Amino acid sequence: METGKLIEKEKKRLHDIFKDLPKNKKETVSGLIDNASFMLVQMQLMQDRINEEGVTIKYQNGENQWGYKKSPDVETYNSFIKQYTTIIKQLVDLLPVEVAKSAKDEIREWL
Repeated sequence: METGKLIEKEKKRLHDIFKDLPKNKKETVSGLIDNASFMLVQMQLMQDRINEEGVTIKYQNGENQWGYKKSPDVETYNSFIKQYTTIIKQLVDLLPVEVAKSAKDEIREWL
């Protein structure tokens, strides 16, 4: 499926979870949802590449100097997962207690 469609699908899923929030909170949530949706889809794409290519890449500096280093996808994934976790925590903290518990359970399953 196209990346944009996957992001929109995730946005809809998250907006459905937060549909009962008061209007003033919905405005705050909208930007967080946009970022979380983008990051989740990108992380899934990076996971696929990491699974195919591995966590390291071969590099060469000059004629006889070469070695292995962490894949750029791994570095970006690590950065995204930290940011994504922070955003999701912020979102869950805005939910009523009973809804938050269900959302936390769903997030734990994903992680």
